[in-house]
Amino acid sequence: MNVNVTAGLPGNHIEPSIAVNTLSPNILCAVAVDDSTGTALTGFYRSIDGGQTWSATILPQAPGYMSAEAPTIDYTFPNTFIVAVHFFNAFNDGTIATYTSFDNGVTFNPPVIVRRGFGLYIHNDEPFLAVDRSPSSPYLGNAYVGYTPLYDLAQNSAIFFQRSLDQGLSWEPPQRISDPRGRLERAALAVGLAGEVYVGFIELGSAPKDAYIRASLDGGVTFNPPVTREATFIANTVPVPSPLPVPNYAFRVQTNLSLGADISAGSFGGFVYAVWNDFRLGYADIFFSRSPDGLLWSQPVSITGAPPGSQNFSPSITVSPSNGTVRVIYYTNRLDGFLLDVFVAESINSGLSFVNRRVSDVSTNPNGNSPTPVPLIGDYITAATIFPDTLGAVWNDTRLGKQDVIFGN
Repeated sequence: MNVNVTAGLPGNHIEPSIAVNTLSPNILCAVAVDDSTGTALTGFYRSIDGGQTWSATILPQAPGYMSAEAPTIDYTFPNTFIVAVHFFNAFNDGTIATYTSFDNGVTFNPPVIVRRGFGLYIHNDEPFLAVDRSPSSPYLGNAYVGYTPLYDLAQNSAIFFQRSLDQGLSWEPPQRISDPRGRLERAALAVGLAGEVYVGFIELGSAPKDAYIRASLDGGVTFNPPVTREATFIANTVPVPSPLPVPNYAFRVQTNLSLGADISAGSFGGFVYAVWNDFRLGYADIFFSRSPDGLLWSQPVSITGAPPGSQNFSPSITVSPSNGTVRVIYYTNRLDGFLLDVFVAESINSGLSFVNRRVSDVSTNPNGNSPTPVPLIGDYITAATIFPDTLGAVWNDTRLGKQDVIFGN
């Protein structure tokens, strides 16, 4: 099933994120960058029938900020949804903020500032949110956000982390997760079976382009290894070119990590998974690595089964809390060579093997109705699990000529 969430709205809608109420799985909440009012703001979309129909609204800006982007959403018990966003003015004043709803998205509290930016000198970017929902965690309900402060005119950046003990109503001071020198994109977060907090990232720039992870065993108070000793190595990576080497592709593609953790009572409970798009084969493909403890990681393997030379990118992972099924969604041009689809790679054996299937029911032109190639289709799409074991995915495509948010499973 594909449902166009934003079909009735003007403008473009990109970078969607979705979360599901575990106790009432027909309640789905999604967010995206929404410029239907003429300015990029945070669109909020809600379904109470398992994704068949959706309502839409715009979350209010914090005073003093013009625009918003890169929203991310997560759920915690019993009826709480938290949204993290990046507020900004032009490129100035990048600020991380959150909204909290305690009534399944019917209403939201006013935005709470997590970390304020100041002009070009302190520009906090690309938030990612994760909430502890593990039934065996002593930190159940903790909310965590990672983000990327940019400095030196965005030539250098770092990964920062903050936690909330009151479901986003307030946030503790930040911790630095990565080395302060280098270039990094979006942080990846996942919460493990016993409440372990995993924060991962891929180093870019002139240094070796490797994926790393740090873990907290005390609910985000401290992380191992110490930041002065760098982080735990996951894998070498080969970032994809941006834009991808396809005629009339001009859209930006980031090389980001996505993390998932198995919090089920199954035999692979406690495993941690990492996925990213990688160019080691001479084309963009999705690579996967697994770990029983966040310390020892398997050799990365391709999981798409896609034809050589196709482009596969923007992965997002979700793991069923019921039985540990691993699902990774991604964009691909495997059917046409130019038009894009969304596929999912699914594993029922902790990533030892994957089966791929198409999720989108329409192939889409990334340029929509633009007469020239567009520079941006959004940097992220998102997968979630509809309890107990159904995919809930959101992405954007141009089946109506403009960039719309599509829900599918």
